[in-house]
Amino acid sequence: MIKNRLKEIWAEGRPSINGWLSIGNAFTAEIMAAQGYDSVSIDIQHGALDYNSVLPMFQAMRASGVVPMARVPWLEPGIIMKVLDAGAYGVICPMVNTAAQAAEFVSYLRYPPHGQRSFGPTRVSFAAGPNYAGEANDEILAFAMVETKQAMDNLDAIAATPGLDGIYVGPADLTFSLTEGRLAPSFDREEPDMIAALQRIVVACKKNRIRAALHCGTPEYAARAIQWGFDMTTVSGDTRLLAAAAAASVAKFRDLAGQAATKAEKGAY
Repeated sequence: MIKNRLKEIWAEGRPSINGWLSIGNAFTAEIMAAQGYDSVSIDIQHGALDYNSVLPMFQAMRASGVVPMARVPWLEPGIIMKVLDAGAYGVICPMVNTAAQAAEFVSYLRYPPHGQRSFGPTRVSFAAGPNYAGEANDEILAFAMVETKQAMDNLDAIAATPGLDGIYVGPADLTFSLTEGRLAPSFDREEPDMIAALQRIVVACKKNRIRAALHCGTPEYAARAIQWGFDMTTVSGDTRLLAAAAAASVAKFRDLAGQAATKAEKGAY
């Protein structure tokens, strides 16, 4: 089986950067995967896509050699097993609030005797190379999302779940939950209490020798997260990057066109 490059990066003591796909399109996935990310995750939970988009997106990413991952819609065995069979090397599961849920999640990713994953690797048996059944349990990454007050109350127990590879922080929902709706959900929190919560998650992960991951809005904030001890950061995503680049291009054009018009008017006199 082809080895999970993320594990190799972390073993070398280096952080990784994860790309994010919310547009259900293989060409978009191919473009993003070619930009130098270590891994790229398909967002099935909130993305504008369904499973019919997931498999061709994984196929499109393969040429770039990034580690393909997916965020599933919920803690449900069917979709978790299907994204694995499609080729995911890592699964991010939202709204994991207890150690029992974390253990349930892990069980869906592992073949017996370590879990209850059903055997039927339709595409991944070709994409991942030989002996997939014998090595998948050691290569597939399980990330539980901590994004609620309840999850923070159970943080240490969740982080200690056998077989869990990491905690992925959803800062928008976490902010919403911890502040009981007083603060709008968004990335890159600057509130001292929120930064303390993020750093507490890092401590719990380090204590249990698992990886800490954070969804960020900007490279600058991601760099700060790495300084706090996060092993993986996601910086923005396809929709936000497209919107930002398009807006910047239009704004630049408006500015230059305005300057040109002003010069033309002055020249006319």
